[in-house]
Amino acid sequence: MIGGSVGNMIEWYDWFVYSTFSVYFASAFFPEGNSTAQLLRTAGIFAVGFFMRPVGGWLLGRIGDRKGRKSALTTTVTLMSLSAILIAIAPTYDQVGYFGAAVLLIARLLQGLSVGGEYAASATYLTEASAPGRRGFFSSFQMVSMKLGQLVGLAIQIVLQHSMSEATLSSWGWRIPFVVGAVGAAGIFWLRRNLLETEAYEELDDEADGSVRAKRGTLRGLLEYKREFLLIIAFSMGGTLCDYTYSTYMTKYLSNTAGLSRTDAALVSFAAIAVMMLIQPLAGALSDRVGRRPLLIAFAIGAVFGTVPLMTSLGNVTTAGGAFALMLTGLVIITGYTSISGVVKAEMFPAHVRALGVALPYAIANALFGGTAEYVALWFKDAGMESGFYWYVTACSAVSLIVYITMRETRDAVFFQPGKADRVQEAMAK
Repeated sequence: MIGGSVGNMIEWYDWFVYSTFSVYFASAFFPEGNSTAQLLRTAGIFAVGFFMRPVGGWLLGRIGDRKGRKSALTTTVTLMSLSAILIAIAPTYDQVGYFGAAVLLIARLLQGLSVGGEYAASATYLTEASAPGRRGFFSSFQMVSMKLGQLVGLAIQIVLQHSMSEATLSSWGWRIPFVVGAVGAAGIFWLRRNLLETEAYEELDDEADGSVRAKRGTLRGLLEYKREFLLIIAFSMGGTLCDYTYSTYMTKYLSNTAGLSRTDAALVSFAAIAVMMLIQPLAGALSDRVGRRPLLIAFAIGAVFGTVPLMTSLGNVTTAGGAFALMLTGLVIITGYTSISGVVKAEMFPAHVRALGVALPYAIANALFGGTAEYVALWFKDAGMESGFYWYVTACSAVSLIVYITMRETRDAVFFQPGKADRVQEAMAK
Protein backbone atom coordinates (compact mmCIF):
# COMPACT_ATOMS: atom_id res chain seq x y z
CA MET A 1 0.00 0.00 0.00
CA ILE A 2 2.82 2.39 0.89
CA GLY A 3 4.75 1.57 -2.26
CA GLY A 4 1.76 2.10 -4.51
CA SER A 5 0.72 5.32 -2.81
CA VAL A 6 4.11 7.03 -2.55
CA GLY A 7 4.82 6.38 -6.21
CA ASN A 8 1.44 7.78 -7.13
CA MET A 9 2.21 10.89 -5.08
CA ILE A 10 5.32 11.84 -7.06
CA GLU A 11 3.56 11.11 -10.35
CA TRP A 12 0.76 13.54 -9.54
CA TYR A 13 3.15 16.05 -8.02
CA ASP A 14 4.86 16.33 -11.41
CA TRP A 15 1.51 16.50 -13.19
CA PHE A 16 -0.01 19.23 -11.03
CA VAL A 17 3.12 21.33 -10.51
CA TYR A 18 2.89 22.44 -14.14
CA SER A 19 -0.43 24.13 -13.42
CA THR A 20 0.69 25.42 -10.02
CA PHE A 21 3.74 27.25 -11.42
CA SER A 22 2.36 28.24 -14.81
CA VAL A 23 1.49 31.68 -13.41
CA TYR A 24 5.27 32.26 -13.19
CA PHE A 25 6.59 30.67 -16.37
CA ALA A 26 3.75 31.65 -18.74
CA SER A 27 5.50 34.90 -19.68
CA ALA A 28 8.82 33.09 -20.20
CA PHE A 29 7.42 31.07 -23.10
CA PHE A 30 4.60 33.36 -24.30
CA PRO A 31 5.64 36.99 -23.75
CA GLU A 32 2.94 38.60 -25.90
CA GLY A 33 -0.48 39.65 -24.58
CA ASN A 34 -1.92 40.21 -21.10
CA SER A 35 -1.68 37.79 -18.18
CA THR A 36 -4.97 36.03 -19.06
CA ALA A 37 -3.80 35.49 -22.67
CA GLN A 38 -0.48 34.05 -21.45
CA LEU A 39 -2.25 31.73 -19.02
CA LEU A 40 -4.61 30.71 -21.80
CA ARG A 41 -1.67 29.53 -23.92
CA THR A 42 -0.05 27.59 -21.09
CA ALA A 43 -3.47 26.13 -20.21
CA GLY A 44 -3.69 25.02 -23.84
CA ILE A 45 -0.47 23.04 -23.45
CA PHE A 46 -1.80 21.74 -20.11
CA ALA A 47 -4.90 20.51 -21.95
CA VAL A 48 -2.84 18.95 -24.79
CA GLY A 49 -1.17 16.70 -22.24
CA PHE A 50 -4.58 15.23 -21.49
CA PHE A 51 -5.04 14.17 -25.09
CA MET A 52 -2.03 11.87 -24.72
CA ARG A 53 -3.68 10.22 -21.74
CA PRO A 54 -5.87 7.88 -23.84
CA VAL A 55 -2.70 6.74 -25.66
CA GLY A 56 -0.97 6.22 -22.31
CA GLY A 57 -4.09 4.52 -20.96
CA TRP A 58 -4.09 2.05 -23.84
CA LEU A 59 -0.32 1.42 -23.85
CA LEU A 60 0.26 1.18 -20.11
CA GLY A 61 -3.08 -0.50 -19.44
CA ARG A 62 -2.04 -3.18 -21.91
CA ILE A 63 1.30 -3.53 -20.13
CA GLY A 64 -0.47 -3.77 -16.76
CA ASP A 65 -2.78 -6.57 -17.92
CA ARG A 66 -0.16 -8.51 -19.88
CA LYS A 67 3.11 -7.90 -18.01
CA GLY A 68 1.82 -7.14 -14.53
CA ARG A 69 0.73 -4.17 -12.43
CA LYS A 70 4.28 -3.62 -11.16
CA SER A 71 5.67 -3.37 -14.69
CA ALA A 72 3.17 -0.66 -15.59
CA LEU A 73 3.94 1.27 -12.40
CA THR A 74 7.70 1.35 -13.10
CA THR A 75 7.15 2.43 -16.70
CA THR A 76 4.91 5.36 -15.76
CA VAL A 77 7.39 6.80 -13.26
CA THR A 78 10.23 6.55 -15.80
CA LEU A 79 8.28 8.59 -18.33
CA MET A 80 7.37 11.17 -15.69
CA SER A 81 11.00 11.62 -14.66
CA LEU A 82 12.00 12.33 -18.27
CA SER A 83 9.24 14.91 -18.70
CA ALA A 84 10.21 16.74 -15.49
CA ILE A 85 13.82 16.97 -16.66
CA LEU A 86 12.72 18.43 -20.01
CA ILE A 87 10.64 21.18 -18.37
CA ALA A 88 13.44 21.98 -15.91
CA ILE A 89 15.90 22.67 -18.75
CA ALA A 90 13.49 24.10 -21.35
CA PRO A 91 14.88 27.32 -22.94
CA THR A 92 12.75 30.48 -22.81
CA TYR A 93 11.32 32.59 -25.63
CA ASP A 94 14.10 35.19 -25.23
CA GLN A 95 16.70 32.47 -25.77
CA VAL A 96 15.29 30.45 -28.69
CA GLY A 97 11.87 31.87 -29.54
CA TYR A 98 8.99 29.41 -29.64
CA PHE A 99 11.33 26.39 -29.61
CA GLY A 100 11.15 26.57 -25.82
CA ALA A 101 7.37 26.27 -25.98
CA ALA A 102 7.85 23.25 -28.26
CA VAL A 103 10.05 21.58 -25.60
CA LEU A 104 7.38 22.38 -23.05
CA LEU A 105 4.79 20.76 -25.30
CA ILE A 106 6.85 17.59 -25.77
CA ALA A 107 7.38 17.31 -22.02
CA ARG A 108 3.67 17.74 -21.41
CA LEU A 109 2.88 15.03 -23.95
CA LEU A 110 5.22 12.66 -22.10
CA GLN A 111 3.48 13.56 -18.85
CA GLY A 112 0.14 12.80 -20.44
CA LEU A 113 1.42 9.43 -21.62
CA SER A 114 2.67 8.63 -18.12
CA VAL A 115 -0.37 9.78 -16.15
CA GLY A 116 -2.70 8.09 -18.65
CA GLY A 117 -1.41 4.79 -17.34
CA GLU A 118 -0.58 5.83 -13.76
CA TYR A 119 -4.15 6.34 -12.64
CA ALA A 120 -5.25 2.89 -13.76
CA ALA A 121 -2.07 1.15 -12.65
CA SER A 122 -2.25 2.56 -9.13
CA ALA A 123 -6.05 2.19 -8.86
CA THR A 124 -5.84 -1.44 -9.99
CA TYR A 125 -2.84 -2.20 -7.79
CA LEU A 126 -4.26 -0.63 -4.61
CA THR A 127 -7.72 -2.13 -5.15
CA GLU A 128 -6.43 -5.64 -5.85
CA ALA A 129 -4.08 -5.45 -2.86
CA SER A 130 -7.01 -4.72 -0.51
CA ALA A 131 -8.98 -7.30 1.46
CA PRO A 132 -12.63 -7.84 0.52
CA GLY A 133 -14.83 -5.44 2.46
CA ARG A 134 -12.00 -2.90 2.80
CA ARG A 135 -11.44 -1.94 -0.83
CA GLY A 136 -13.12 1.44 -0.50
CA PHE A 137 -10.95 2.40 2.47
CA PHE A 138 -7.59 1.25 1.12
CA SER A 139 -8.11 2.36 -2.46
CA SER A 140 -8.99 5.86 -1.21
CA PHE A 141 -5.29 6.29 -0.46
CA GLN A 142 -4.82 6.70 -4.19
CA MET A 143 -6.60 10.05 -3.90
CA VAL A 144 -4.75 10.80 -0.66
CA SER A 145 -1.45 10.36 -2.48
CA MET A 146 -2.66 12.37 -5.48
CA LYS A 147 -3.64 15.29 -3.26
CA LEU A 148 -0.45 14.90 -1.21
CA GLY A 149 1.52 15.32 -4.42
CA GLN A 150 -0.46 18.45 -5.18
CA LEU A 151 0.16 19.75 -1.65
CA VAL A 152 3.89 19.16 -1.93
CA GLY A 153 3.85 21.25 -5.10
CA LEU A 154 1.88 24.01 -3.37
CA ALA A 155 4.20 23.85 -0.33
CA ILE A 156 7.24 24.33 -2.55
CA GLN A 157 5.47 27.25 -4.21
CA ILE A 158 4.73 28.86 -0.84
CA VAL A 159 8.34 28.40 0.31
CA LEU A 160 9.71 29.89 -2.91
CA GLN A 161 7.23 32.78 -2.73
CA HIS A 162 8.55 33.68 0.72
CA SER A 163 12.22 33.20 -0.15
CA MET A 164 12.35 34.70 -3.66
CA SER A 165 11.07 37.83 -5.31
CA GLU A 166 8.36 37.68 -8.00
CA ALA A 167 11.00 38.61 -10.59
CA THR A 168 13.33 35.79 -9.54
CA LEU A 169 10.53 33.23 -9.50
CA SER A 170 9.44 34.28 -13.00
CA SER A 171 13.04 34.31 -14.22
CA TRP A 172 14.36 30.92 -13.06
CA GLY A 173 12.86 29.96 -9.69
CA TRP A 174 9.97 28.12 -11.34
CA ARG A 175 12.44 25.46 -12.56
CA ILE A 176 13.20 24.25 -9.01
CA PRO A 177 10.02 22.17 -8.50
CA PHE A 178 10.62 20.32 -11.77
CA VAL A 179 14.16 19.42 -10.68
CA VAL A 180 12.69 18.12 -7.40
CA GLY A 181 10.15 16.09 -9.36
CA ALA A 182 12.78 14.51 -11.59
CA VAL A 183 14.92 13.46 -8.61
CA GLY A 184 11.88 12.18 -6.69
CA ALA A 185 10.69 10.12 -9.66
CA ALA A 186 14.12 8.49 -9.96
CA GLY A 187 13.89 7.42 -6.30
CA ILE A 188 10.37 6.06 -6.74
CA PHE A 189 11.56 3.98 -9.69
CA TRP A 190 13.77 2.00 -7.30
CA LEU A 191 10.89 1.62 -4.82
CA ARG A 192 8.51 0.31 -7.45
CA ARG A 193 11.06 -2.17 -8.75
CA ASN A 194 10.74 -3.92 -5.37
CA LEU A 195 6.94 -4.02 -5.12
CA LEU A 196 5.11 -7.34 -4.82
CA GLU A 197 2.72 -8.27 -7.62
CA THR A 198 -0.95 -8.50 -6.62
CA GLU A 199 -2.51 -11.89 -5.90
CA ALA A 200 -5.37 -11.18 -8.31
CA TYR A 201 -2.94 -10.82 -11.19
CA GLU A 202 -0.92 -13.88 -10.15
CA GLU A 203 -4.07 -16.00 -9.85
CA LEU A 204 -5.08 -14.87 -13.31
CA ASP A 205 -1.61 -15.71 -14.62
CA ASP A 206 -1.88 -19.22 -13.17
CA GLU A 207 -5.48 -20.05 -14.03
CA ALA A 208 -6.54 -18.20 -17.17
CA ASP A 209 -7.40 -20.47 -20.08
CA GLY A 210 -6.06 -19.90 -23.59
CA SER A 211 -8.97 -17.78 -24.80
CA VAL A 212 -8.68 -15.43 -21.82
CA ARG A 213 -4.90 -15.19 -22.16
CA ALA A 214 -5.26 -14.07 -25.76
CA LYS A 215 -7.59 -11.22 -24.72
CA ARG A 216 -5.51 -9.93 -21.82
CA GLY A 217 -4.94 -6.20 -22.17
CA THR A 218 -6.39 -6.07 -25.69
CA LEU A 219 -9.03 -3.80 -27.17
CA ARG A 220 -10.80 -6.92 -28.41
CA GLY A 221 -11.13 -8.17 -24.86
CA LEU A 222 -12.14 -4.75 -23.58
CA LEU A 223 -14.86 -4.33 -26.19
CA GLU A 224 -16.70 -7.26 -24.63
CA TYR A 225 -17.48 -4.72 -21.89
CA LYS A 226 -18.75 -1.85 -24.05
CA ARG A 227 -21.41 -0.84 -21.53
CA GLU A 228 -18.87 -0.51 -18.71
CA PHE A 229 -16.51 1.39 -21.04
CA LEU A 230 -19.15 4.01 -21.91
CA LEU A 231 -20.40 4.08 -18.34
CA ILE A 232 -16.99 5.12 -17.01
CA ILE A 233 -16.76 8.02 -19.48
CA ALA A 234 -20.15 9.39 -18.37
CA PHE A 235 -19.40 8.40 -14.75
CA SER A 236 -16.19 10.49 -14.79
CA MET A 237 -17.52 13.50 -16.69
CA GLY A 238 -18.86 15.52 -13.77
CA GLY A 239 -16.43 14.21 -11.16
CA THR A 240 -13.19 14.92 -12.97
CA LEU A 241 -14.40 18.34 -14.13
CA CYS A 242 -15.37 19.34 -10.58
CA ASP A 243 -12.10 17.99 -9.19
CA TYR A 244 -9.96 20.05 -11.55
CA THR A 245 -12.19 23.10 -11.05
CA TYR A 246 -12.00 23.13 -7.25
CA SER A 247 -8.41 21.96 -6.86
CA THR A 248 -6.19 22.61 -9.87
CA TYR A 249 -7.84 25.71 -11.34
CA MET A 250 -8.80 27.33 -8.05
CA THR A 251 -5.41 28.93 -7.31
CA LYS A 252 -5.57 30.83 -10.61
CA TYR A 253 -9.25 31.64 -10.14
CA LEU A 254 -8.69 33.18 -6.72
CA SER A 255 -5.85 35.39 -7.99
CA ASN A 256 -7.06 36.12 -11.52
CA THR A 257 -10.79 36.63 -10.78
CA ALA A 258 -11.26 37.22 -7.05
CA GLY A 259 -8.16 39.42 -6.85
CA LEU A 260 -6.38 37.66 -3.96
CA SER A 261 -2.61 37.80 -4.01
CA ARG A 262 -0.81 34.78 -5.45
CA THR A 263 0.59 34.02 -1.99
CA ASP A 264 -2.84 34.08 -0.32
CA ALA A 265 -4.37 32.02 -3.14
CA ALA A 266 -1.67 29.37 -2.73
CA LEU A 267 -2.12 29.26 1.06
CA VAL A 268 -5.90 28.94 0.76
CA SER A 269 -5.57 26.10 -1.76
CA PHE A 270 -2.98 24.33 0.37
CA ALA A 271 -5.12 24.43 3.53
CA ALA A 272 -8.37 23.40 1.80
CA ILE A 273 -6.78 20.52 -0.14
CA ALA A 274 -5.03 19.31 3.03
CA VAL A 275 -8.39 18.96 4.81
CA MET A 276 -9.90 17.29 1.75
CA MET A 277 -7.01 14.80 1.65
CA LEU A 278 -7.57 13.79 5.27
CA ILE A 279 -11.25 12.95 4.80
CA GLN A 280 -10.75 10.68 1.77
CA PRO A 281 -10.20 7.47 3.83
CA LEU A 282 -13.26 8.29 5.96
CA ALA A 283 -15.43 8.51 2.86
CA GLY A 284 -13.83 5.36 1.43
CA ALA A 285 -14.57 3.45 4.65
CA LEU A 286 -18.14 4.74 4.60
CA SER A 287 -18.58 3.36 1.08
CA ASP A 288 -17.55 -0.08 2.37
CA ARG A 289 -20.49 0.06 4.76
CA VAL A 290 -23.25 1.78 2.76
CA GLY A 291 -22.13 1.16 -0.82
CA ARG A 292 -20.55 3.31 -3.53
CA ARG A 293 -23.73 4.71 -5.12
CA PRO A 294 -24.99 6.76 -2.13
CA LEU A 295 -21.72 8.72 -2.01
CA LEU A 296 -21.69 9.29 -5.76
CA ILE A 297 -25.31 10.47 -5.80
CA ALA A 298 -24.66 12.84 -2.87
CA PHE A 299 -21.69 14.33 -4.72
CA ALA A 300 -23.63 14.86 -7.93
CA ILE A 301 -26.60 16.49 -6.20
CA GLY A 302 -24.25 18.84 -4.38
CA ALA A 303 -22.43 19.70 -7.61
CA VAL A 304 -25.61 20.32 -9.60
CA PHE A 305 -27.13 22.67 -7.03
CA GLY A 306 -23.97 24.09 -5.47
CA THR A 307 -21.58 24.93 -8.31
CA VAL A 308 -23.11 28.21 -9.49
CA PRO A 309 -23.55 29.79 -6.03
CA LEU A 310 -20.14 28.54 -4.82
CA MET A 311 -18.18 29.72 -7.86
CA THR A 312 -20.03 33.05 -7.90
CA SER A 313 -19.22 33.60 -4.22
CA LEU A 314 -15.58 32.57 -4.71
CA GLY A 315 -15.25 35.05 -7.58
CA ASN A 316 -16.36 37.87 -5.27
CA VAL A 317 -14.54 36.79 -2.10
CA THR A 318 -12.36 39.43 -0.43
CA THR A 319 -10.65 37.55 2.41
CA ALA A 320 -8.49 34.44 2.58
CA GLY A 321 -10.70 33.00 5.34
CA GLY A 322 -13.82 33.36 3.24
CA ALA A 323 -12.08 31.80 0.24
CA PHE A 324 -10.94 28.85 2.39
CA ALA A 325 -14.46 28.15 3.69
CA LEU A 326 -16.01 28.29 0.23
CA MET A 327 -13.29 26.24 -1.46
CA LEU A 328 -13.43 23.60 1.28
CA THR A 329 -17.20 23.34 0.84
CA GLY A 330 -16.68 22.49 -2.82
CA LEU A 331 -13.94 19.97 -2.01
CA VAL A 332 -16.09 18.23 0.62
CA ILE A 333 -18.87 17.89 -1.94
CA ILE A 334 -16.61 16.24 -4.53
CA THR A 335 -15.13 13.86 -1.93
CA GLY A 336 -18.13 11.62 -2.63
CA TYR A 337 -16.57 11.07 -6.05
CA THR A 338 -12.81 11.40 -5.52
CA SER A 339 -12.56 8.97 -2.60
CA ILE A 340 -14.05 6.00 -4.47
CA SER A 341 -13.79 6.74 -8.19
CA GLY A 342 -10.79 4.44 -8.65
CA VAL A 343 -12.27 1.45 -6.84
CA VAL A 344 -15.64 1.74 -8.60
CA LYS A 345 -13.94 1.67 -12.00
CA ALA A 346 -11.78 -1.30 -11.01
CA GLU A 347 -14.81 -3.19 -9.71
CA MET A 348 -16.51 -2.97 -13.11
CA PHE A 349 -13.98 -5.15 -14.97
CA PRO A 350 -12.50 -8.66 -14.65
CA ALA A 351 -8.78 -9.01 -13.97
CA HIS A 352 -7.67 -9.78 -17.55
CA VAL A 353 -8.76 -6.33 -18.81
CA ARG A 354 -8.99 -4.42 -15.52
CA ALA A 355 -6.00 -2.10 -15.97
CA LEU A 356 -6.94 -1.29 -19.57
CA GLY A 357 -10.63 -1.02 -18.67
CA VAL A 358 -9.91 1.54 -15.97
CA ALA A 359 -7.26 3.43 -17.94
CA LEU A 360 -8.68 4.02 -21.40
CA PRO A 361 -12.24 5.30 -20.75
CA TYR A 362 -11.09 7.36 -17.77
CA ALA A 363 -8.30 8.90 -19.85
CA ILE A 364 -10.80 9.78 -22.58
CA ALA A 365 -13.08 11.43 -20.03
CA ASN A 366 -10.16 13.37 -18.58
CA ALA A 367 -9.02 14.50 -22.01
CA LEU A 368 -12.50 15.78 -22.85
CA PHE A 369 -13.48 17.30 -19.50
CA GLY A 370 -10.69 17.40 -16.89
CA GLY A 371 -7.84 18.54 -19.09
CA THR A 372 -9.89 21.22 -20.77
CA ALA A 373 -11.33 22.62 -17.51
CA GLU A 374 -8.79 25.43 -17.16
CA TYR A 375 -8.84 26.27 -20.83
CA VAL A 376 -12.65 26.42 -20.96
CA ALA A 377 -12.78 28.50 -17.76
CA LEU A 378 -10.20 30.98 -19.08
CA TRP A 379 -11.94 31.09 -22.48
CA PHE A 380 -15.23 32.07 -20.83
CA LYS A 381 -13.38 34.70 -18.78
CA ASP A 382 -11.56 36.08 -21.81
CA ALA A 383 -14.90 36.30 -23.65
CA GLY A 384 -16.42 38.30 -20.78
CA MET A 385 -18.94 35.67 -19.66
CA GLU A 386 -17.17 33.79 -16.90
CA SER A 387 -20.40 32.52 -15.34
CA GLY A 388 -20.92 30.35 -18.44
CA PHE A 389 -18.23 28.04 -17.06
CA TYR A 390 -20.19 27.51 -13.84
CA TRP A 391 -23.22 26.33 -15.83
CA TYR A 392 -20.98 24.09 -17.94
CA VAL A 393 -19.76 22.33 -14.78
CA THR A 394 -23.35 22.04 -13.55
CA ALA A 395 -24.52 20.44 -16.81
CA CYS A 396 -21.72 17.84 -16.80
CA SER A 397 -22.48 17.00 -13.16
CA ALA A 398 -26.14 16.49 -14.07
CA VAL A 399 -25.16 13.89 -16.69
CA SER A 400 -23.08 12.02 -14.11
CA LEU A 401 -25.96 12.17 -11.63
CA ILE A 402 -28.16 10.27 -14.07
CA VAL A 403 -25.44 7.64 -14.41
CA TYR A 404 -25.04 7.24 -10.65
CA ILE A 405 -28.79 6.82 -10.14
CA THR A 406 -29.10 4.15 -12.84
CA MET A 407 -25.82 2.20 -12.40
CA ARG A 408 -25.51 -1.01 -10.40
CA GLU A 409 -23.80 -1.15 -7.01
CA THR A 410 -20.20 -2.43 -7.34
CA ARG A 411 -19.17 -2.85 -3.70
CA ASP A 412 -19.67 -6.63 -3.68
CA ALA A 413 -18.01 -7.31 -7.04
CA VAL A 414 -15.97 -10.54 -7.22
CA PHE A 415 -12.46 -9.68 -8.33
CA PHE A 416 -10.88 -12.90 -9.51
CA GLN A 417 -11.56 -15.06 -12.56
CA PRO A 418 -13.79 -18.16 -12.20
CA GLY A 419 -11.91 -21.00 -10.52
CA LYS A 420 -9.93 -21.36 -7.31
CA ALA A 421 -9.47 -17.63 -6.73
CA ASP A 422 -13.20 -17.07 -7.15
CA ARG A 423 -14.04 -19.64 -4.49
CA VAL A 424 -11.43 -18.22 -2.12
CA GLN A 425 -12.86 -14.72 -2.34
CA GLU A 426 -16.42 -15.95 -1.89
CA ALA A 427 -15.38 -17.85 1.23
CA MET A 428 -13.59 -14.77 2.61
CA ALA A 429 -16.66 -12.64 1.95
CA LYS A 430 -18.87 -15.10 3.83
